[in-house]
Amino acid sequence: MEKALIPLVLADAGNEQVIKKIGGSDEVKHHLENLGFTVGATVTVVNSLAGNVIVKVKESRVAINEEMARKIMV
Repeated sequence: MEKALIPLVLADAGNEQVIKKIGGSDEVKHHLENLGFTVGATVTVVNSLAGNVIVKVKESRVAINEEMARKIMV
């Protein structure tokens, strides 16, 4: 049985996740792609603080706000 998609903002810290879907406008999707968030890529939530999420993606650490993190489904 396949797990339900959840927004990255709700993912547990320290667990590697695979990006299944990216929502939002074309501009938002393009911005997230430039940061390395692409469907099929693995991401790990490092920390989340005051709604902002620090994520490890493609060997880099990237901080994104909660609004962006809600558009990334894992």
